[in-house]
Amino acid sequence: MPKAWIKERKREYYYRKAKEEKFRSRAAYKLLQAVKKRQFITLGDVVVDLGAAPGGWTQASRKIVDSKGFVLGVDLKRILPFGQPNVRVVTGDVTDPQTIEQIKKLLPHQADVVISDVSPNISGIWELDHARQIDLARQSLRIATSILRPKGHFFVKVFQGDMLNDLVREVKQNFAFVKLIKPKASRAKSAELYLLGMNLRQTE
Repeated sequence: MPKAWIKERKREYYYRKAKEEKFRSRAAYKLLQAVKKRQFITLGDVVVDLGAAPGGWTQASRKIVDSKGFVLGVDLKRILPFGQPNVRVVTGDVTDPQTIEQIKKLLPHQADVVISDVSPNISGIWELDHARQIDLARQSLRIATSILRPKGHFFVKVFQGDMLNDLVREVKQNFAFVKLIKPKASRAKSAELYLLGMNLRQTE
Protein backbone atom coordinates (compact mmCIF):
# COMPACT_ATOMS: atom_id res chain seq x y z
CA MET A 1 0.00 0.00 0.00
CA PRO A 2 1.65 3.32 -1.08
CA LYS A 3 2.79 5.57 1.78
CA ALA A 4 1.36 8.66 0.08
CA TRP A 5 -2.07 7.02 0.02
CA ILE A 6 -1.84 6.17 3.73
CA LYS A 7 -0.83 9.76 4.60
CA GLU A 8 -3.68 11.19 2.55
CA ARG A 9 -6.09 8.76 4.18
CA LYS A 10 -4.96 9.96 7.64
CA ARG A 11 -5.43 13.55 6.56
CA GLU A 12 -8.96 12.78 5.38
CA TYR A 13 -9.64 10.93 8.66
CA TYR A 14 -9.03 14.00 10.83
CA TYR A 15 -10.90 16.23 8.38
CA ARG A 16 -13.95 13.96 8.54
CA LYS A 17 -13.62 13.57 12.31
CA ALA A 18 -13.61 17.36 12.73
CA LYS A 19 -16.78 17.63 10.66
CA GLU A 20 -18.48 14.89 12.66
CA GLU A 21 -17.48 16.34 16.05
CA LYS A 22 -18.21 19.92 14.92
CA PHE A 23 -14.71 21.30 15.33
CA ARG A 24 -13.96 24.22 13.03
CA SER A 25 -10.65 22.71 11.91
CA ARG A 26 -8.77 19.41 11.97
CA ALA A 27 -6.01 21.24 13.89
CA ALA A 28 -8.12 20.74 17.03
CA TYR A 29 -6.81 17.16 17.21
CA LYS A 30 -3.17 18.30 17.23
CA LEU A 31 -3.86 20.24 20.42
CA LEU A 32 -6.04 17.55 22.01
CA GLN A 33 -3.38 14.88 21.35
CA ALA A 34 -0.60 17.03 22.81
CA VAL A 35 -2.66 17.89 25.89
CA LYS A 36 -3.58 14.24 26.42
CA LYS A 37 0.13 13.39 26.52
CA ARG A 38 1.44 16.34 28.55
CA GLN A 39 -1.59 17.67 30.52
CA PHE A 40 -0.72 21.34 30.04
CA ILE A 41 -4.37 22.47 29.87
CA THR A 42 -6.71 21.34 32.65
CA LEU A 43 -10.22 21.90 33.97
CA GLY A 44 -10.85 25.51 34.98
CA ASP A 45 -7.78 27.02 33.25
CA VAL A 46 -7.66 30.46 31.63
CA VAL A 47 -6.32 29.91 28.10
CA VAL A 48 -5.22 32.46 25.48
CA ASP A 49 -5.24 31.10 21.91
CA LEU A 50 -3.07 33.16 19.52
CA GLY A 51 -3.68 32.75 15.79
CA ALA A 52 -7.01 31.20 16.66
CA ALA A 53 -9.00 31.49 13.40
CA PRO A 54 -11.16 29.69 12.45
CA GLY A 55 -11.38 28.48 16.05
CA GLY A 56 -10.52 24.78 16.26
CA TRP A 57 -7.99 25.22 19.07
CA THR A 58 -10.35 27.57 20.92
CA GLN A 59 -13.07 24.91 20.77
CA ALA A 60 -10.66 22.18 21.91
CA SER A 61 -9.49 24.36 24.81
CA ARG A 62 -13.08 25.10 25.85
CA LYS A 63 -13.80 21.37 25.83
CA ILE A 64 -10.93 20.81 28.29
CA VAL A 65 -11.42 23.79 30.62
CA ASP A 66 -15.22 23.28 30.62
CA SER A 67 -17.59 25.92 32.00
CA LYS A 68 -15.23 26.63 34.94
CA GLY A 69 -12.47 28.00 32.71
CA PHE A 70 -12.10 30.83 30.21
CA VAL A 71 -10.76 30.88 26.64
CA LEU A 72 -9.76 33.94 24.61
CA GLY A 73 -9.14 33.51 20.87
CA VAL A 74 -7.01 36.13 19.07
CA ASP A 75 -6.43 36.51 15.32
CA LEU A 76 -6.02 39.08 12.56
CA LYS A 77 -8.95 37.39 10.81
CA ARG A 78 -12.42 37.70 12.27
CA ILE A 79 -13.43 34.67 14.34
CA LEU A 80 -17.13 33.82 14.38
CA PRO A 81 -18.54 33.95 17.93
CA PHE A 82 -18.90 30.68 19.83
CA GLY A 83 -22.06 31.49 21.78
CA GLN A 84 -20.55 30.45 25.11
CA PRO A 85 -20.18 33.01 27.93
CA ASN A 86 -16.67 31.87 28.86
CA VAL A 87 -15.27 32.08 25.31
CA ARG A 88 -14.32 35.49 23.89
CA VAL A 89 -12.58 36.58 20.69
CA VAL A 90 -10.33 39.51 19.76
CA THR A 91 -9.59 40.66 16.21
CA GLY A 92 -6.04 41.97 16.32
CA ASP A 93 -2.40 41.59 15.31
CA VAL A 94 -0.27 39.70 17.85
CA THR A 95 2.66 41.98 16.96
CA ASP A 96 0.66 45.10 17.98
CA PRO A 97 1.11 46.24 21.63
CA GLN A 98 -2.53 47.42 21.64
CA THR A 99 -3.67 43.85 21.01
CA ILE A 100 -1.68 42.68 24.04
CA GLU A 101 -3.32 45.35 26.20
CA GLN A 102 -6.74 44.28 24.91
CA ILE A 103 -5.96 40.66 25.85
CA LYS A 104 -4.96 41.67 29.37
CA LYS A 105 -8.17 43.65 29.88
CA LEU A 106 -10.37 40.71 28.88
CA LEU A 107 -8.72 38.07 31.08
CA PRO A 108 -10.35 37.28 34.45
CA HIS A 109 -6.82 36.83 35.87
CA GLN A 110 -3.33 35.95 34.60
CA ALA A 111 -3.43 33.22 31.98
CA ASP A 112 -2.68 29.63 32.97
CA VAL A 113 -1.80 28.67 29.39
CA VAL A 114 -0.89 30.47 26.15
CA ILE A 115 -1.20 28.44 22.95
CA SER A 116 -0.16 29.71 19.53
CA ASP A 117 -0.88 28.28 16.09
CA VAL A 118 0.12 31.57 14.44
CA SER A 119 1.51 31.00 10.95
CA PRO A 120 2.87 33.30 8.23
CA ASN A 121 1.47 33.49 4.72
CA ILE A 122 3.48 30.71 3.09
CA SER A 123 5.63 32.02 0.22
CA GLY A 124 7.12 28.69 -0.84
CA ILE A 125 10.62 30.04 -0.18
CA TRP A 126 11.65 27.80 2.70
CA GLU A 127 14.27 30.01 4.36
CA LEU A 128 11.85 32.97 4.36
CA ASP A 129 8.90 30.95 5.66
CA HIS A 130 11.03 29.40 8.41
CA ALA A 131 12.34 32.82 9.50
CA ARG A 132 8.84 34.32 9.55
CA GLN A 133 7.47 31.41 11.55
CA ILE A 134 10.24 31.67 14.14
CA ASP A 135 9.62 35.44 14.41
CA LEU A 136 5.93 34.81 15.09
CA ALA A 137 6.74 32.08 17.61
CA ARG A 138 9.14 34.47 19.35
CA GLN A 139 6.43 37.16 19.48
CA SER A 140 4.06 34.56 20.93
CA LEU A 141 6.69 33.82 23.58
CA ARG A 142 6.91 37.52 24.47
CA ILE A 143 3.15 37.69 24.91
CA ALA A 144 3.16 34.48 26.95
CA THR A 145 5.79 35.71 29.39
CA SER A 146 3.87 38.99 29.84
CA ILE A 147 0.44 37.47 30.60
CA LEU A 148 1.14 34.03 32.16
CA ARG A 149 1.00 33.35 35.87
CA PRO A 150 4.14 31.85 37.48
CA LYS A 151 4.35 28.14 36.57
CA GLY A 152 2.05 28.74 33.57
CA HIS A 153 2.47 26.86 30.27
CA PHE A 154 3.21 27.76 26.62
CA PHE A 155 2.58 25.74 23.43
CA VAL A 156 3.57 27.13 20.03
CA LYS A 157 3.87 26.04 16.40
CA VAL A 158 7.36 26.11 14.89
CA PHE A 159 8.95 24.98 11.61
CA GLN A 160 12.05 22.82 11.52
CA GLY A 161 15.16 24.67 10.38
CA ASP A 162 18.42 26.25 11.45
CA MET A 163 16.80 28.99 13.57
CA LEU A 164 14.80 26.60 15.73
CA ASN A 165 17.57 25.76 18.22
CA ASP A 166 17.96 29.42 19.22
CA LEU A 167 14.24 29.66 19.94
CA VAL A 168 14.34 26.44 21.98
CA ARG A 169 17.15 27.96 24.08
CA GLU A 170 15.06 31.09 24.68
CA VAL A 171 12.08 29.02 25.81
CA LYS A 172 14.37 27.04 28.15
CA GLN A 173 15.46 30.32 29.76
CA ASN A 174 11.82 31.02 30.62
CA PHE A 175 10.35 27.57 31.34
CA ALA A 176 11.51 24.71 33.56
CA PHE A 177 10.44 21.94 31.14
CA VAL A 178 10.75 22.20 27.34
CA LYS A 179 9.83 19.60 24.72
CA LEU A 180 9.37 19.47 20.94
CA ILE A 181 6.21 17.57 19.99
CA LYS A 182 4.87 16.13 16.72
CA PRO A 183 1.19 15.18 17.24
CA LYS A 184 -0.19 12.27 15.20
CA ALA A 185 -2.71 14.60 13.58
CA SER A 186 0.17 16.66 12.14
CA ARG A 187 1.08 15.47 8.64
CA ALA A 188 4.22 13.34 8.63
CA LYS A 189 5.74 15.12 5.62
CA SER A 190 5.16 18.55 7.17
CA ALA A 191 8.06 20.46 8.76
CA GLU A 192 5.62 21.59 11.43
CA LEU A 193 6.45 20.87 15.07
CA TYR A 194 5.12 22.22 18.35
CA LEU A 195 7.28 23.57 21.14
CA LEU A 196 6.00 23.11 24.67
CA GLY A 197 7.28 25.12 27.63
CA MET A 198 5.89 24.15 31.06
CA ASN A 199 6.23 25.88 34.43
CA LEU A 200 7.12 29.50 33.70
CA ARG A 201 10.07 30.50 35.83
CA GLN A 202 9.48 33.27 38.36
CA THR A 203 11.50 36.40 37.72
CA GLU A 204 13.39 37.95 40.60
